[in-house]
Amino acid sequence: MMMKMKMKMKSSSKKDDLFHVIYKVPQGDSPYVKAKHAQVVEKNPEAAIVLFWKAINAGDKVDSALKDMAVVMKQLNRSEEAIEAIRSFRSRCSKQAQESLDNVLIDLYKKCGKVDEQIDLIKRKLRLIYQGEIFNGKPTKTARSHGKKFQVSVKQETSRLLGNLGWAYMQKPDYLTAEVVYRKAQMIDPDANKACNLGVCLIKQGRFDDAGSVLGEVLQGRIPGSEDMRARNRARELLMQLEPFQPPLEFSDIMELDDHDFFNGLELLMNEWAPVRSKRLPIFEEISSFRDQLAC
Repeated sequence: MMMKMKMKMKSSSKKDDLFHVIYKVPQGDSPYVKAKHAQVVEKNPEAAIVLFWKAINAGDKVDSALKDMAVVMKQLNRSEEAIEAIRSFRSRCSKQAQESLDNVLIDLYKKCGKVDEQIDLIKRKLRLIYQGEIFNGKPTKTARSHGKKFQVSVKQETSRLLGNLGWAYMQKPDYLTAEVVYRKAQMIDPDANKACNLGVCLIKQGRFDDAGSVLGEVLQGRIPGSEDMRARNRARELLMQLEPFQPPLEFSDIMELDDHDFFNGLELLMNEWAPVRSKRLPIFEEISSFRDQLAC
């Protein structure tokens, strides 16, 4: 009987361990553990916020509790409240937590449309990078996305912040400054998403040729991240917006193209000249008619 009870307790313990691994929640009975359980397992964000408040007031994992609570508030469209909470209680958090709290604040400012506050905070973070104080003095930091951990370098973080800064200037709208910031970000650590944003910025300025050149690099796979279908589709959609602003293709221009480009250009002319019901050149319609007569 004692052996059976021990085996049962051991089995129950293993199930509890497995439960915490699956749901990625800490073990215990503290306010923070209860808050994470309400957030992740019970899917009850309102109850989670109340418990996160209790954890902060009790001094229980304040760094994580404040950040997690702000994230849940954002999901419930209570971003203004989340901003005030971070501002009021971040002094209780450790120095190591300040950077992640800043990142949450940037997202909250973006959600609320507080552009000037977002710009000021991003500039402050960029200043910390310049002073060598980012990542608490380390060359990389561990980040998490979709449950997976990965390393982020100072160069990648700088480019990411510049991308956010470019987006903020786009909202003002200050497209010239946004362009400068986006181009700087691409020089440091290029990616297809920022290239698309730069394309939008150039379109807003009426610089359609420059925008087409930038977006074309995404479709041609010349920029890291171009293999992402979301980035490729976005680049393709933006290029379609540029079509009404492209000059008509002259036949003399086609004669100078190589075979591949020649037939692509010929297809454009066919689309331009042929009736709506047909994409073939008029001469092709005549040939088809003559062929039908011969068949008779």
